[in-house]
This record gives sequence, structure tokens and C-alpha cells, in this order.
Amino acid sequence: MCGIFAAVSNEFVTSTLVGGLSSLSYRGYDSSGIVIVNENGLQRRRAEGKLQALSTLLAQNPVEGYIGIAHTRWATHGEPSERNAHPHMTDRVAVVHNGIIENYPDLKASLERDGYHFESDTDSETIPLLISRNLDKGMSPETALREAVSQLDGSYAIAAVFADEPQTIYAARYGSPLVIGQGAAGHFISSDSIALSRVARNLCYLDDNEIARITVNEIGITNAGGCTVSKELKPLIISQQDQGKQGYKHFMLKEIHQQPEVMRNTLNHYCDAATFTLKSEAFPANLSHFERLSIVACGTSYYAGMVARQWFERYACIPVDVDIASEYRYRESPFSPNTLALFISQSGETADSLAALRYSKEQGLTCLSLLNVESSSMAQESDAFLRTLAGAEIGVASTKAFTGQLLVLLLMSLQMGKASGRLDERAERELIQHLYTLPVEMAKVIDEMASIDKVAESLVHSEHTMYLGRGMSFPLALEGALKLKEISYIHAEAYPAGELKHGPIALIDNKMPVVMIAPPGPMMGKTLSNLREVSSRGAQVILISNGSGIEMARQHITQAIEVPETDALLQPLLYTLPLQLLAYHVACLKGTDVDQPRNLAKSVTVE
Repeated sequence: MCGIFAAVSNEFVTSTLVGGLSSLSYRGYDSSGIVIVNENGLQRRRAEGKLQALSTLLAQNPVEGYIGIAHTRWATHGEPSERNAHPHMTDRVAVVHNGIIENYPDLKASLERDGYHFESDTDSETIPLLISRNLDKGMSPETALREAVSQLDGSYAIAAVFADEPQTIYAARYGSPLVIGQGAAGHFISSDSIALSRVARNLCYLDDNEIARITVNEIGITNAGGCTVSKELKPLIISQQDQGKQGYKHFMLKEIHQQPEVMRNTLNHYCDAATFTLKSEAFPANLSHFERLSIVACGTSYYAGMVARQWFERYACIPVDVDIASEYRYRESPFSPNTLALFISQSGETADSLAALRYSKEQGLTCLSLLNVESSSMAQESDAFLRTLAGAEIGVASTKAFTGQLLVLLLMSLQMGKASGRLDERAERELIQHLYTLPVEMAKVIDEMASIDKVAESLVHSEHTMYLGRGMSFPLALEGALKLKEISYIHAEAYPAGELKHGPIALIDNKMPVVMIAPPGPMMGKTLSNLREVSSRGAQVILISNGSGIEMARQHITQAIEVPETDALLQPLLYTLPLQLLAYHVACLKGTDVDQPRNLAKSVTVE
């Protein structure tokens, strides 16, 4: 969600700030704004809607200077509007803020008692007003900021500029990511490293409770106690493949097509291609010591955990619980001391998952994270972490990050089985050998999905859709329904096919399309039986199966998406692809914003 970009440079920064916001727009937003510091003081421009509205405003009412802060807002407190857009400011300080200030009602009441007036409905406006009150007491800008953030409960990433110190940007962080970049023209601040790739060569990450004082030539960082913190600037490395759409219409489509390469990179990182064995050193040590696994995640990552539960139980013979992160710590469930807590997050900054991780550490559990950003908060706070190697994912609807998670979870389950002696060397080699066929098979499935356009056309005018599956296909059905909801705005629900007669079948009529996921295997017969149940009640049935499954169900289906024959081990990864492509093509036909769907943010950093 919300994006911060700031610059202090020996060149004019307005276009740089707008470019930085454009790079952050994939995170989701509903308004944007900038503040430039120049000889006229703090100059602000804000606009509701897409970034083009801000660009138009700047063309009509230009402003320029060598230092500034900028923001894309995703509304939490207060409706999307210009008055609620960031930056928020007084005549002495301007602030952009990511996060949520949980005690803002008390802070607001205190400030209003002291005569400070609020112009917005946001929690974020408490920050510049707190700072201004401290400045009015005679504090220096840095002391005023430090004192203000000490009063905040919640999470924050802050960039601030002061009228009385026009060559300096201040940054502060607790619970929300913030990156400082160093480039040829000066220094830059961003919510993530992707937006820095055009202007910076090196970077460092702020840690919780740190404050940075940044000029065009220097970065000074102190901790909560005011002591200097030394940080190494590391080279900024962004793959060229992760920049731009590379000729694709949308980032989402590009990222769907990148999945075979993600699988190849992941396999080479965790496996030895010469011997078809796992690289034990790529995994945390002592995985065989645990008697139970607790998987915690949100959204798509939660569905990845649901799929992986069956792998861990099959190959590692370990019982598995899978929890939604936002519910996890409120259950107050008793824990076995030999439980491994596994947290799955693409960004490593997901607020609910991070809070669940901290709760688990308080309970004395060993905590392992699976994530796509090794510099993230979850990576730093876990006992160990695994990487998905998916590269930057710009589309809000996750594709390559999901399949990347699935593959690492599968490999981890095999490693746990190997470490405990439950998976012998012969089985290990056979399974890894099958996995090395995955990149080619994924590419084949993607290339042969041209006919999915016709299936997508049949869903465009639907108001509701039901997804059904059994076994591992049930969490895939959940993921498919989520993708359709996210980017096409069609209401979609998923159920285990065996639960139809326990309620959901009441929804079935000739206006309810049903997407049935039925890969070959022991569950196929029962799944096709469920298919006939919904078909006989008038449903338009879209079957995703192999050729023989489609032939068996031919008279009961409206349309089919054929997935080539493959080893059962690869089915969850391959059957994910038509679900992604179906949602994508429906969204394109409906004309929705595929990469930045309404109301959604890429990284949910507030609870």
C-alpha cells in the first residue's frame, strides 16, 4: 500500500519525484502529492485519483526545487480525496507517512486542546502537528521529530522536510519499510528498492526505531537513544527482466510468462542438477527435530500453505496446521515446544504475518519465514528464512510469487523428509528429476492456452462464479476464485467439491458458471461425479483437466481447458496456470485495471 519517495539532489527533483511515484504505483493508491522546498518555503501539490491527475496539476501550476518528498496514498483513515492526500503539513514541516497511528484519537484530542487545527480526516496529520508543537517549544527539527515519533503507537515510515532546514530530509521507521538510496545526483528515499533503480546505485535499509538525517552529500543515522548507527551501503541490483513490461500488455501477463524461469532459478538454488539431489546447505539446519509444523500466511500465501500441508504430511510425515495470520494470535492455541512456525509472505512486510511471527517468538517457537525480499522485516526477525527467487512482482494479483512459494514449500517438505530419514535417496532423486521437467512443462502450458480467450468470453457477463476442487485442487480453486475477484470484480467463491450437498449446491442454476478443477488421480472420479451434479442443475461447467478427463465428462460440460499429462507431483503448479490466465483474460475483456485493481494494495503493511 502507500508509497513514499523523496529526493535531495544537486538537480531539480520534481520530475524525479513523479517518476519515483510512478514506480511505486503498483502498490495501489487513490491519491498522490508532493512538497518541494525552495526559496518560497514548503510548496505543496496534491490530487485525487491516478498519478496523471498530479502530473496535470504540476503542468498547470509548476513547482521546482532541489529537495522534496512525495507520496501515493491508499486510504485507511478518511475517504480518498485531495484534502486527505499526503503530504500533510504546517507552515514549518511537511510529512509523508506509511503505516497507521493507532493512538491518533488521543493525540488529536491533545493537539486540538493546544490549539492545533486538523485539515484532514487522516491519522497521519497528527505527525506534522506533533512535530510543529515541538518546534513551537523551541526544539530543533531532529529533536522535534524524535520526540514526536516516541509518542506514536502503531507503525510508520516517515519522510519529513522543514522550512527552517531546507537542505535536509529526515526519515524515520517503525514497522513499515524504508530504503535510502545513493546516486550520482544525491540521495533518495523510497518504500522499496524497485523505485530507486532509476536514480540510485547503492542503498541501505532503515531498521525499526532509527532516524536518518539526509543531505545531498551525507547520510547520518541514529537509533532511539540518539546513538550513531553505522550502515554499509550495498549495490542496488534489479534484474532487467523485472523492469518494464518487456513488450507485454500488462505486468501480470509478463509475470505469468516469467514463471518457467522462476522455477528454473529456484530449482538451481535449492537442488544439484547433476545428481538430482537437494542442497542441504540451502535449507535451515535441524529440520528433522520438529514434531509439528504451523504455517501462517495471508491471501494467496495462505493458499500456498494449504497446498503445501499435503506435501509436508506426505513426504515429511509431520502434522501441519495452516492459519490465516490475522486470526492466528487471537486463538491463544497451546503450542508444542517442538513446533516449527513457518510464515509465508511475498514482501516480508505483511502486517498480520509480521505480528503473528512476533507472537510466536514470544511463545518460544522457532520461526522460519518464506519470502521474496531477504532484506525485509520478517527475514530479519525470523530465526531463519527461505527465498522464493521470484524477482520483483509488480502486478497486484500474485502469479510468479505464488508458484515460487509452492515450489520452495515442496522442496522444503522433501528436505524435511530427507533429514528425518523418511525420504530415501532413490525417492529423492526421482522426485527432483521430475521437478526439473517443470520449467519446460510450464512454458508448454502457457503457450498452449490461446483458446482460453473463448472460455473467458463466457464469463465476462457473469455476476457470480463458483470454483470447485478436491484434495490439492481445493486450495487451487480458492486461488483461482481470488484471482477472478481481484482483477475482474466478478464475485467468485470456492468450495471443496465434496461439500456441494452441504449447502453450496443451492446456489446452482443456469446463471451460475462453475469452474471445476479435476486433474487425473484418485480424486478424479469423485470430482467428475460432483461435476455431473452441478451440470444436471443447469450450471455452465468449465472443466480444467487432462484430455481423458475432459473426454469422460464431455456431455456434462460447456467448455474445457486441457492441461497436458504430467506427473502428479507437478499438478498443483501446472493447474495454477490456466486459473491465472482465465482471470487475466476475463479482466482484459471487461476492461478493468489488471495491474492495479481497485481498492487493493500490493503489500498490506497495516492491520
